[in-house]
Amino acid sequence: MVIQEEIQGKRALVKRLLAEEKLGGIYLKRSANFAWLTGGRYNLVGLATETGVAGLLITGDRDYVICSNIEAPRMEKEELLPEQGYEIRSFPWFEDKEASLVAELSGGKAGSDCALSGTVDISGKINPLRWSLTPWEVERFRELGRLTALAAEETVEEIRPGDTECAVVGRLAKRLWERGMDYILPFVAADERISLFRHPVATTRKIQKRAMLSVNARKRGLIVSITRFVQFGKVPDSLAKLYRDTVEIDCAFMAATAVGRPVVEAFEAGLAAYAQRGYRDEYKLHHQGGAIGYIGRDYKVSHSTKEIVRENQGFTWNPSITGSKSEDTMIATSAGPVIVSEPVVHPVLVVESGGYTFRRPDILEL
Repeated sequence: MVIQEEIQGKRALVKRLLAEEKLGGIYLKRSANFAWLTGGRYNLVGLATETGVAGLLITGDRDYVICSNIEAPRMEKEELLPEQGYEIRSFPWFEDKEASLVAELSGGKAGSDCALSGTVDISGKINPLRWSLTPWEVERFRELGRLTALAAEETVEEIRPGDTECAVVGRLAKRLWERGMDYILPFVAADERISLFRHPVATTRKIQKRAMLSVNARKRGLIVSITRFVQFGKVPDSLAKLYRDTVEIDCAFMAATAVGRPVVEAFEAGLAAYAQRGYRDEYKLHHQGGAIGYIGRDYKVSHSTKEIVRENQGFTWNPSITGSKSEDTMIATSAGPVIVSEPVVHPVLVVESGGYTFRRPDILEL
């Protein structure tokens, strides 16, 4: 269901930018911006692409969907964009008319979020418009977090020694698609691959003693990131401590992600937590995460990041110590961090950090 108040508010933001930049039109074709502006409609055909097959052109007095004749029926009958006030302007698929149509309808200089001839790139000014989630997006984000955690945890519960990493990804994909979701990134690592690679793309390697599953799951354009672990038999004490330390570091990042404060302060709090536990240089082996919403990471946070944490902005921190990782998705609010992907069927690890109590997933023992 499309919330007209949400749609109108977002379109007002784009039109304000249109006036500020003195442009005749703003053309949005990246799937993240398309989904954001339309309340979760898709312009994608290839799921692994960032740019869709239809674009939204916002002008001072009229708004358009521009696409080939192949896409026009779906934009009208399934994505229901005319109901949002868009006029569909299509062209024959065999004619290269997209750029000329944008120029004609803009009646002047146009900005875009893609490399379209005759337009200026204004991606850097469009992207921040997405970062503070509306109340309706917050509800969708929370539901996505719950469904992602459930799908991942159900998949992890089914893993058995001898399963291949690729087979686990296949089972996860089935659960996501059944719930109207897909993924933009799945990792499954068996045994020593957890320690060897920070980005363990799934292989046909067979799982023996333990496994890690990570996923960036997407629904209606919004994305949630999580990681879960399974151990066959009792978790060794050394691994339990390593994992607990990693989760506590993650919670330090989350607790310091405060609305109105520089996000680098959260980054520094996380690095301090690494050092306090004896892992001072581990952060150098992988990025620590950052803002999330309609992009897997709207930006990754480092020492030089200048952004300020916004109300209702999504964040996924993903600290890792060799052999362990912690990752869930939260929303920054004035009342403190809210985790949207708390464990659903996994065992719970309770952590106190920065005055907040966090419910985090523990390693599942099978």
